[in-house]
Amino acid sequence: MKKITTVALAMSIGLALGGNASAQIKFGVQGPMTGANAAFGAQIKNGSEQAINDINAAGGILGQKISVQFGDDAADPKQGVSIANKFSGDGVKFVIGPFNSGVTMPTSEVYHENGILEITPSATNPKVTERGMWNIFRTCGRDDQQGAVAGAYIVKNFKGKKIAIVHDKTTYGQGLADETKKAMAKGGMKDVLYEGVNQGEKDFSALVSKIKQTGADLVYWGGLHTEAGLIVRQMRDQGIKAPLMGGDGITTDEFAAIGGPGVEGTLMTYGPDPRSNPAAKDVVAKFRAAKYEPEAYTLYSYAAVQLIHQAAEAAKSLDPKKVAEKLHSGMKFKTVLGDLSFDKKGDLTHLDYVMYTWKKGPDGKISYFQNDAPKTQ
Repeated sequence: MKKITTVALAMSIGLALGGNASAQIKFGVQGPMTGANAAFGAQIKNGSEQAINDINAAGGILGQKISVQFGDDAADPKQGVSIANKFSGDGVKFVIGPFNSGVTMPTSEVYHENGILEITPSATNPKVTERGMWNIFRTCGRDDQQGAVAGAYIVKNFKGKKIAIVHDKTTYGQGLADETKKAMAKGGMKDVLYEGVNQGEKDFSALVSKIKQTGADLVYWGGLHTEAGLIVRQMRDQGIKAPLMGGDGITTDEFAAIGGPGVEGTLMTYGPDPRSNPAAKDVVAKFRAAKYEPEAYTLYSYAAVQLIHQAAEAAKSLDPKKVAEKLHSGMKFKTVLGDLSFDKKGDLTHLDYVMYTWKKGPDGKISYFQNDAPKTQ
């Protein structure tokens, strides 16, 4: 188990215990608070909790304070559904999370049945918003968008080279790998290896041997940071110098901690770094003052709470369906991610994926830096 670092201010203690007597609006925050994906659970928890604290300090929503409870789904769909049922029974009306696409889809069915509005900051599988449900939104992009960017980059920069594609068999990982493979095919490129591994594996020697046999010039990874780091480390141990390319699932500095120096040169697709957005300046400063770096989905989660706040105020209602109608209306909301608006499915109307490279920063630490953009760390 991994311990989650909490950065929220003192009042968060009361919130976590169920809120004070004046709290009337029940929020749930769900994600993998323990296990291999705990780094992302911490991002969702810290981002949501800080936004709730800030809104409560400013008077709440429509004059009512927010109470919040947290649910650890450990990236497991069954556990996620159990949390969704608990939140429903506890009268939660708004949920931030989950993290994983494979958890988000079954839990959203529970939330839909119980009239609960849900905003995931990170679930990128296209099917999340393709099921005609009124209650599901996301502050991130989709894997058909992300895979298109990754595939186009590979076609442009690795034409004539050998590409191995590996995924973790999850809804997110395999979905992203397949979208990238599809985009490569449109550009006339075919992979030399397409292989699935099991999430939670530690020994990738057989996989690495296959990669070595193909002479791959690039290994595309569809999955999360833990397995990615182990694969890179074991590739380097066997003398494979080919870079890895991954998606937003490796957007945590834990990837470098697991993979070691060999992660330098790793390519990654992710949205423009929200920490460099002027709209996030004050909030980023607040996190950093608390000794927490708001990387990856921290600000996406903060924005999700802001969206519910602003949509409820605009709707003059705390009814989740009326809040959802306002979100679906095309109205622009001001958030730490900039101005956001949604289409009828619950997807953002505009989000660009860009390419990052993992390399040493000015402090000598290996992290991810947006290509052709100012360094933000």
